[in-house]
Amino acid sequence: MFDPENKSYRGAWRYIDVVKMGTEDDENKLAALERTVQPDDPVNIQYTSGTTGQPKGATLTHHNIINNAYFVGMRAGYHEKRTIICIPNPLYHCFGCVMGSLCAVIHHQTCVFPAPSFEAQAALKAIHEERCTALYGTPTMYIDMLNHPNYSDYDYSSIYSGFVAGAPCPIALCHRLVTELGMHDLQVCYGTTETSPVSYMSHKKDAPLERIKSVGHIMDHLESCVVDRDSKILPRGERGEVLVRGYSVMRCYWDSEEQTKNEITPDRWYHTGDIGVMNEDGTLAIVGRSKDMIVRGGENVYPTEIEQFFFKHPKIEDVQIFGVPDERFGEAVCAWIRLREGAQITEQDMKDHCKGKIAHFKIPKYVCFKKDRDFPRTVTGKHQKFIMREIAKKELGLENVASHFSLF
Repeated sequence: MFDPENKSYRGAWRYIDVVKMGTEDDENKLAALERTVQPDDPVNIQYTSGTTGQPKGATLTHHNIINNAYFVGMRAGYHEKRTIICIPNPLYHCFGCVMGSLCAVIHHQTCVFPAPSFEAQAALKAIHEERCTALYGTPTMYIDMLNHPNYSDYDYSSIYSGFVAGAPCPIALCHRLVTELGMHDLQVCYGTTETSPVSYMSHKKDAPLERIKSVGHIMDHLESCVVDRDSKILPRGERGEVLVRGYSVMRCYWDSEEQTKNEITPDRWYHTGDIGVMNEDGTLAIVGRSKDMIVRGGENVYPTEIEQFFFKHPKIEDVQIFGVPDERFGEAVCAWIRLREGAQITEQDMKDHCKGKIAHFKIPKYVCFKKDRDFPRTVTGKHQKFIMREIAKKELGLENVASHFSLF
């Protein structure tokens, strides 16, 4: 850490001491590198989370991540006042690496890393002991923290801001972060590993409970649009695939020219694979992943919409919606639900709860109650629906039923 008063702090190296560790030989090597390294050289092969299939190596450059970290911090207001950031996210993920440590270094802020990997109680304890003012997390991490049995043992009064990113966040969960955890300056972010990672982010001028209705505005100096299946730009209010172009788009997929061509156009538009709607005020609402979309009898069903509905139920702690094969409709809606501790409810109760509140074709045909350990996740805590789908097909006896998919 850097301290103008040159004091020592528990658990920290002083910047001046680190500088003194360098030798003349180290300085010569650094000088040689400075003459050869270019902004567009690869600095990090960041593997994607693998939520829809095999992880891919996104090749990020110095120019990619330095700019993204800088502009994220500027929009968060890190240049205005001191912030102590609790980062329970792993550093091998863009959230922890770029939005976390790199952003903090650029804007001279403090990072607190509670544990080598995510541990809910370690994060809660770190907030309490280090008086953190900001907290980072994915929706799954926040669910685990808010519902931890020892949640009430700690003091969170120092928290006033933070980021939620990494997956679509239910509005009900965002509301809890603002009202229960005190994150009144909550920032909602959207992006992908391939975009270094943040493409959209809330503005501080937006009211807290307005921010949670979208993923915010496009980042400074980036372009974005929503297109149809023929890559034609759609008007505001219509659903399509989200595209992004600008300084944040990765150089390529490592050692995979074909995958790169499939997802980055010749004029450098990156196809995110996410379905979104551009609102009239310029904010973006993410509906879901194109690969996760369910096509039931010609109707497009977006899992995120149904998940948002279920998350409002007082007995539900987590829910994941995905499609399974169906002989009549092509696909049927399947819900995996994790109930709150001690809660009891039946499959029919859940279906009855949906009637008259959501469209009939969105009501799950299958409702499966699961434990936390049953949900397959990536190492960064993201749900892997393609694995859930395969498990459900076996459990429901649907392995030999044909299915069909259609984009949008």
